[in-house]
Amino acid sequence: MANITLAVTGSIAAYKAADIVSALTKKKHNVTVLMTRSATQFITPLTLQVLSKNKVHTDIMDEERPAVVNHIDLAKQTELFIVAPATADTISRLAQGAANDVTAAVALALPDEAIKMLAPAMNTQMYKNPLTARNLSILKEIGYEEIEPKEALLACGDYGRGALANVDEIVNAVLKKLEK
Repeated sequence: MANITLAVTGSIAAYKAADIVSALTKKKHNVTVLMTRSATQFITPLTLQVLSKNKVHTDIMDEERPAVVNHIDLAKQTELFIVAPATADTISRLAQGAANDVTAAVALALPDEAIKMLAPAMNTQMYKNPLTARNLSILKEIGYEEIEPKEALLACGDYGRGALANVDEIVNAVLKKLEK
């Protein structure tokens, strides 16, 4: 059983996080969920709490145990960190080393041995923008593995690469990394 931290960001694909959490917990992994504020507009923390059987963390300033710095403690417990869906904004903040929300702060505090993954989900133009490509390149240089988005009809009505990879593909990629 591995300690997996799933960061959910503000994409319409955030609802698929429920299936990711469910599949990983059924495989007996301990899943802790982090959510950006905008992610909570697409899916409720309660949904992911019920599926993970763990508190969902949405606020960097929520320090429930005075003797522990929450985002540092969460990072120390993480064996595999995955951002799914990963928006262009979150990818940018992670690449720049921001720590202005619980997702970015935990990512910045991860131990060197933690496995780091992300599954982008955004509009095609945003995904192929040179700034997004540069930010993904930076993250890959520091050890993040990308589960590439698929080509599909996007929520905005455009067709192209940017849709979140299939849940099975994400879950299988996570399980494969944990086997190594």
